[in-house]
Amino acid sequence: MGRRTAWWQLAVVGIVLGAVAGAPGSPGFAASASPSTSPPASASSSASASSSVSPSSSATTSSYAFAEGAPSITGAADTADAESLEPGTTYRSSLPSDGKVYYRLQLDGTSTVYVAATAVPPTNLAVTPTEGVRVSVQDADGRSCSAADTASIGAGRSPRPLTVWGARQLSPSRSLCQGAGTYYVVVERVLRTESSPGDWDLELAPVLEPRLRKAGSTSAPEAWDSATPSPPAGAAVRVRGGGGFGSATALEQGVWRDDVRPGQTLFYEVPVDWGQQVYATADLSSSSSGGTGGGFVPGGVNLALYNPVRGLVDDTSISYNGSQKSGALAALPPVGYDNRYAVSDRVNGMRFAGAYYLVVHLAARVGEEFGDGPVGLMLRVRVKGEATVGPGYAGQSEPSGIFQVGLLGRGSGAAGEADSSDGDGGGGGGGDAGMRLVAVGGIGAGTVVLVVLGVWVVAGRRRAAGV
Repeated sequence: MGRRTAWWQLAVVGIVLGAVAGAPGSPGFAASASPSTSPPASASSSASASSSVSPSSSATTSSYAFAEGAPSITGAADTADAESLEPGTTYRSSLPSDGKVYYRLQLDGTSTVYVAATAVPPTNLAVTPTEGVRVSVQDADGRSCSAADTASIGAGRSPRPLTVWGARQLSPSRSLCQGAGTYYVVVERVLRTESSPGDWDLELAPVLEPRLRKAGSTSAPEAWDSATPSPPAGAAVRVRGGGGFGSATALEQGVWRDDVRPGQTLFYEVPVDWGQQVYATADLSSSSSGGTGGGFVPGGVNLALYNPVRGLVDDTSISYNGSQKSGALAALPPVGYDNRYAVSDRVNGMRFAGAYYLVVHLAARVGEEFGDGPVGLMLRVRVKGEATVGPGYAGQSEPSGIFQVGLLGRGSGAAGEADSSDGDGGGGGGGDAGMRLVAVGGIGAGTVVLVVLGVWVVAGRRRAAGV
């Protein structure tokens, strides 16, 4: 009987601990990394990294981790055979070495739709600085709805994921592409004369942004605080970068430490709410050889910032000679709906709240000059300003919640969603939403513990009384 009682008590303890570990806000369910604790890798990040990551590596040695469960779709050689894309679904496809590929969009006349295309060259491919990928959205008459967006390999001459975005944007100042009907996404390789033949992998992410409940300004803000604050200081927290947009590691304001290998691309996401500004600096450590061999890699490190629909906001390249190097993104405006009317990419890209992506690539040639071992990476992230109320969307985005910050987000101000304007009082980057999540999780876990312990106590008293 004594052994049976001890076994039963151990089982109850296991139930209690399991309930606590599985509750939201517990260490087993961390919503994002925090400067106070080392964050666990997300399930998707761990899955993508497990097959090819050494203990000291941060992400996959392949160049990109595609969205888990993404359906495959074939790009057509002409519009007649184009397959349909649905906003809110991420697709996997391929991009031939020559010719355009087409995909179909069936759009209403009230929403703006963005399509991001991430082209992934094979890791062992010889590439030139100017070759790359281009995307555009066209109407049924072949007219472009916005200027085609192009991304190229760059001075690092390293195969890496290249992301471009196209849009059908509703605007009272435009006459083209404003009605409901059939549209086409057109993707092609550019300046490929010296590149190796063969397909590149492709990921497509269409996003729908609903119209506003109430029309607002149609011009960009004339002035904003362009002063660059000092980067955050303090002890760095160890993290593991993700291998793609879908497995990006969540960061908040703070100092973060990772390792990056030659040829590797790491993805991180930072929540930035309406009215907030984001700043980021990447510090690369010296190599073990210290650059004494005279090696030099132009564009050896690339740091880029993408907005929630994967549109490039800003990037910077850093040449590497084996010594420690640092690079920072330019000062960016506060997130605001009206930024979309600006001419500058750095301004019009900051048009919605949500997860902004920091992407770091270390050129493969760094390995040729300084060895294949990982290089230390320090990311210093600052989110400045108090969060404000969103513009007030008339419907839901696809995917849902993409323009919100936090699981309990106040971000978009969409119909039926929270419209709270409380901020984090200085740029915690969505920390208040995270704390509310932790609080709810803590209450839930505490309730489970109390109930189970109560049953245990009652059962023990009944045994003592001989019942």
